[in-house]
Amino acid sequence: MLLLTTALTAGALALSACGSRDDDKGGDNGNKGGRKTTVVIGLDAPLTGDLSALGQGIKNSAHLAVTNANKSNDVPGVTFELSALDDQAQPTSGQQNATKLAGDKKVVGIVGPLNSSVAQSMQQVAQSNTVALISPANTTPDLTQGKDWKQDRRKRQFSTYFRTATTDEIQGAFGGKYAHDQIKAKTAYVIDDQKTYGVGLAAAFSTQFTALGGKIAGTEHVNPEDRDFKAIVSKAKSSGADLVFYGGEYPAAAPLSQQLKESGVNAPLMGGDGMYSADYIKLNKKSAGDYATSVGKPVEELDSAKKFIADYKAAGYKDRYEAYGGSTYDATWAIIQAVKAVVADNGGKLPDGARAKVVEALDKVKFDGVTGTVSFDKYGDTTNTMITAYQVEGNTWKARHSAEFKR
Repeated sequence: MLLLTTALTAGALALSACGSRDDDKGGDNGNKGGRKTTVVIGLDAPLTGDLSALGQGIKNSAHLAVTNANKSNDVPGVTFELSALDDQAQPTSGQQNATKLAGDKKVVGIVGPLNSSVAQSMQQVAQSNTVALISPANTTPDLTQGKDWKQDRRKRQFSTYFRTATTDEIQGAFGGKYAHDQIKAKTAYVIDDQKTYGVGLAAAFSTQFTALGGKIAGTEHVNPEDRDFKAIVSKAKSSGADLVFYGGEYPAAAPLSQQLKESGVNAPLMGGDGMYSADYIKLNKKSAGDYATSVGKPVEELDSAKKFIADYKAAGYKDRYEAYGGSTYDATWAIIQAVKAVVADNGGKLPDGARAKVVEALDKVKFDGVTGTVSFDKYGDTTNTMITAYQVEGNTWKARHSAEFKR
């Protein structure tokens, strides 16, 4: 498994920005003689493979948060280090990475993963090792509220799990309402990729769309590795639907959209945050007019994100921060602020049993982040339920409508 540390960035990064594990040899948790305690924040994301555009944006944004915390000496006596592992969007790899990171006693928290299905494989590992796992991108409600959330029997599943992205209960419902009210679609053909994220998003979309009077003209399932959609395109075309909705991610969504358009389907394709990537447009010559929803507001429209955007550009990362840059920075900063609270409560030193104390501190964390106010509810979900609808115009995604959407 590929191991990436903070040294892996677009530009040359000095050890002074990353910290050194030699800083605290001898077990000194204080800052005697100018020596600092090294605290490691783990990261799990798809750094290679089809979803690497999103994964690299996540890694870079987490690295930026760690770098800024060290530059500003945000936690006196502590130097932060990032240890990033590649899960290639595979649950088995995510579980292995969680085990490896949890086995490092210096790791006090893990940022990630991208995929909800990967999170399902990591949650128990994090819980068993009392290490915080905070995702900037997971949206499946089950991860925090349990499988009975649809019946409003919600119960927190893991006390160590948090996320800075809102759930598909909210995102899917927003998409269904936007499709009905703004796109004016009366019928939708709904496709999902059979993965945890795609199935949940499509179901939430369908529930809201039909509740508003829309009609589901047909449903279909694909494999996320599929790239030839002739049979499904034929069915979608025959349905005469005003809109095709895809619950899944951009590597499959892009060829699906292109093949729909090439077959003469005039209906736009709509999806969620898994489709909202610049690579969707790069992979799809017929992407113009398609829609996607994504969590939060565009960081480019937020005053709170101006410094993040400027710092990211100045750092010289070769990859874009993509859809989850702001939420990743906030997730990483939440762990940093939790460590800060724990150190302050222990007289300026990192205490024994720091992991458990960091988890407790995360429940109480609240700060003004890149994406707005960052805090968590009783399930570990973000309290920020802002969602944005985007449409492809030319060769870029354009924000069309943002709103808070409460369950």
